[in-house]
Amino acid sequence: MKRKAHILVFDGLADWEPAHALCEINKSGKFDVITVGLSEMPVLTMGGLKLRPEMALENVILEEVGIFILPGGDMWEEQSNENLKMLLGRLHAAEILIGGICGATLEIARAGLTRGTRHTSNSKDYLKTMIADYSDEEFYVDELAVTDKKVITASGLGSIEFGREVIKQLGIYSETDTRIWYEMFKHGVMPASSAV
Repeated sequence: MKRKAHILVFDGLADWEPAHALCEINKSGKFDVITVGLSEMPVLTMGGLKLRPEMALENVILEEVGIFILPGGDMWEEQSNENLKMLLGRLHAAEILIGGICGATLEIARAGLTRGTRHTSNSKDYLKTMIADYSDEEFYVDELAVTDKKVITASGLGSIEFGREVIKQLGIYSETDTRIWYEMFKHGVMPASSAV
């Protein structure tokens, strides 16, 4: 049975942010991509895509999750979800890879996953402004994406870097092919021979 790449979908999600990562996950053939909603009701992304979640949050089975991806969106600045925070805690305790980009890094911090863990976001001030009790500044890294202790965090400006971290952590490509992929999508550098 294939491992599953779960992506949280919700009204207003920034659909472009996880797109590169999801494309490579899906192309690899190693994972089934599963959409997870806060409920099973259809959602409308920021880009106008209508999505129907394949499962609700409470139906996620830890043993089936290869990665759990949280895209950005305005929702994270407006509210937190207790059930999601509990799931993130259980995923983290089970050492299952979690990826959050842009505003989703707020929920990762609220779930306590930035404690003692190198992480990034849109900026350190963004985390401090949005989360009153954020106190993990010493572990903040000023990079577009960073991975530590099975947690990938990324700035909203780092979707390519987020994709690279996902590719590396899931072992989708070799180190060389990952570097080629990054140079193609970040800098427009086509390889001498198409390896990716």
